[in-house]
Amino acid sequence: MLQPKRTKYRKHQKGRMKGNAGRGHRLSNGTFGIKSLDASFINSRQIEAARIAATRYMKREGSLWIKIFPDKPITKKPLEVRMGKGKGAVEYYAAVVKPGRIIFEIGGVPEAVAKEALRLAAQKLPVKTKFIVARDYQE
Repeated sequence: MLQPKRTKYRKHQKGRMKGNAGRGHRLSNGTFGIKSLDASFINSRQIEAARIAATRYMKREGSLWIKIFPDKPITKKPLEVRMGKGKGAVEYYAAVVKPGRIIFEIGGVPEAVAKEALRLAAQKLPVKTKFIVARDYQE
């Protein structure tokens, strides 16, 4: 009797963060940026905390661009609730970040200021990051 052909990919409801970023891996607005080195969900509160840390250090000088958007609803059932009875309510929204994805970009400030501002922002995020500079940047 013929067995049904098993597919290589199984369906996962939360999605799989496989491979590197297919888009958003080049600087587009600013001169400096931080790039993700691993895959994770970054929720809206973490993005906001990182934004505040960076803009506070820059003293409202220059520009900061957020290159990710939390558009994935993450649901959770309440504590001590039995299985079944449908899907849980939306707990928060998250951005799916893969390796190579640019998270923040900065322009209009010196390199030293940008590096420190992005370092402070990166501390607030759950991913390892790398500071990057545009190819056409001259000091």
